[in-house]
Amino acid sequence: MSIPRIAPYAIPSQLPDNRVNWTVAPQRAALLIHDMQEYFLDFYDREAEPVATALRNIAAIRARCRELNIPVFYTAQPAEQADNDRGLLNDMWGPGLPARPERHPIVASLSPADDDTVLTKWRYSAFQRSPFLNLLRQQGRDQLIICGIYAHIGCMSTALDAFMYDIQPFFVADGLADFSAERHAMALEYVAQRCGVTLDSQRLLNQLAAPTSAAPSAEALRATVAELLQQPASDIGLDDNLLDWGLDSIRLMSLLEQWRALGAEIDFIELAQQPSVNAWQALLARQLDRVAA
Repeated sequence: MSIPRIAPYAIPSQLPDNRVNWTVAPQRAALLIHDMQEYFLDFYDREAEPVATALRNIAAIRARCRELNIPVFYTAQPAEQADNDRGLLNDMWGPGLPARPERHPIVASLSPADDDTVLTKWRYSAFQRSPFLNLLRQQGRDQLIICGIYAHIGCMSTALDAFMYDIQPFFVADGLADFSAERHAMALEYVAQRCGVTLDSQRLLNQLAAPTSAAPSAEALRATVAELLQQPASDIGLDDNLLDWGLDSIRLMSLLEQWRALGAEIDFIELAQQPSVNAWQALLARQLDRVAA
C-alpha cells in the first residue's frame, strides 16, 4: 500500500502530439507546483533523473512566473490525517505522511515566497476540498501550468479537473516526476489527447518571454495562414476570403489564441466577419498599438 522506492529513469524525450494549439499567456496563467515535499522526494535519488531535471526546470519556470507576476500555487499534504479526512486513500496508499515535521515541507530549493499560496492537499486533484478554483477565478486566471509529482496521479487528475472547469492545463513534461518512464509517458499522452497541452520547459519559457507589441506584416500573416492551410503563400491573395480557402473554426481559434497571448482583445466573430489577411493585419495592429500604449 505504501509508496515504493523509485528507480531513476529518463524523462520521455518524445512528446505526444497535442489535440489543441493553446498558448500560455502571462495575463491568463497560474503556476501549480504539485506535492514537491521532502517526504515524496525521499523516494527518489535527487541527484538522478527524473528529479534532478524536474527540480531545475521547475525553479526556472517559477522564476519566470514571478518576473511576470503570474501567481504561484503549491500543494502540500498534511501529516497524520484522520481516517475521515483521508477516506479511500487509506485503502490505496495507507495512512499518508507520518508525524515527522522535517519531512513535510516543500523542498528547500522551491520554498514558497510570502505572496505564494500553499493549498492543503486532501485528494489526488488540487481542486478537491480546496479553494483553488475560486482563487483562480478571483484572479482572472483560466490557464494552469502544472509541474511536480506524481505525473500520472495528482498532476494528471488536477489537469483533468482544470479542463472540466474550463481552465486550460499546460503539462510540463520535464518538470514532472513519476514512478517510472512508462507511467510518466502515459500521463503526458493522456493530457495531450484528452484535456490539455503537453510541452517541455523550454517551449513554455519561450511562450512566457516578454511579448512583442509589434503586429506582423501582412506578408508574415499570410505566411502563417498559408502554413495552417498547407497552401503556397503566393497563392493566397491579401484580400481573399480565407473561409473560402478552407480556414475552419479550429484553425481560426489557434490563431486567436496566439494573438490573445500578445494581449490582443479579438474575438472569433470579428475574425469571421472580415476573413482576409489585410483585414486581420489591420485589426491586430490596432489591438497591439493599444497594448503598447
